[in-house]
Amino acid sequence: MTDRILIIDDDRALAAMLAEYLEPLGLKLSAADSATAGLAMLQREPYDALILDVMLPDLDGFEVARRIRGGRAGARDIPILMLTARGDETDRIVGLELGTDDYLPKPFNPRELLARLRAILRRRVPGAGRNPPLRFGRLEIDRDARSVRVDGEARELTSHQFDLLCELANHAGRIMSREALMERVKGEALEAFDRSIDVHISRIRAAIEDDPKTPRRIITVRGAGYVFARLQDD
Repeated sequence: MTDRILIIDDDRALAAMLAEYLEPLGLKLSAADSATAGLAMLQREPYDALILDVMLPDLDGFEVARRIRGGRAGARDIPILMLTARGDETDRIVGLELGTDDYLPKPFNPRELLARLRAILRRRVPGAGRNPPLRFGRLEIDRDARSVRVDGEARELTSHQFDLLCELANHAGRIMSREALMERVKGEALEAFDRSIDVHISRIRAAIEDDPKTPRRIITVRGAGYVFARLQDD
């Protein structure tokens, strides 16, 4: 089955090169050279993933991501791979905070883009009925529906954040290092000074903790990583 990918980037030569590279590998790439055109395409047709450049001629990629995750583009849950300026940590952090799933600095190797695309595509909804929900008192994690509820109220997470939460919850009570989390969730080693895990953990806490500034579910163990705690009142 061919996965359909949309790229929103005003570099038409790059889009053409990626289309030629990805098609023989089972990924059909469609291109939009502006935010307006890309958002219209998302509303008209279904896509399996989005490659989104930060720098666009009309709206920047951050605003596009904000509109998508806010439900204004008809593809709220689509996995998003954001293309950022090399070395610009601010772009990466802002993108992750807006709900993008991964980032890739420009210029990039097409093989790395392919690997990251395949990783976020693997996080799509699996077939139902294979995994019972994980329940921790007021918190319920439905792995098949890929949904999270607290007191029965749905909480929004990106695909990557959901996978991180599941990994922590599956090892409740055990300290998970940032490096181990990256390898288990993304299948790759954590680069030095990469703080993306910390940004995602912050977003997960905002979704599931009563007070994200004083977390009781996901505890930071200084110098070691994170641990998913079973609350005493569960």
